Amino acid sequence: MSNKTKTKNRITTKLFVCCIMAFSISSNVGCFLPIYDADPAVRARQLIHTSEDLRGLRDEWHRFWFLDQPSHMQPLRTHGGIL
Repeated sequence: MSNKTKTKNRITTKLFVCCIMAFSISSNVGCFLPIYDADPAVRARQLIHTSEDLRGLRDEWHRFWFLDQPSHMQPLRTHGGIL
């Protein structure tokens, strides 16, 4: 094998190992950095706050897109002319 091929194989191997390491580290983030506390009472309070925040986000989304406003469209279309 030539030096060029050996160098290419080393680079490919290093890239593959780096990708595998990055995947293994990123898939275990929840285990190393827990989102919620280990104490059940504190964890329950944190979960309640999270769910309330998400509920508020949904209301904010409706306000932003004016989905909470009444519809101005008429239920029955009228001709508009003199009948």
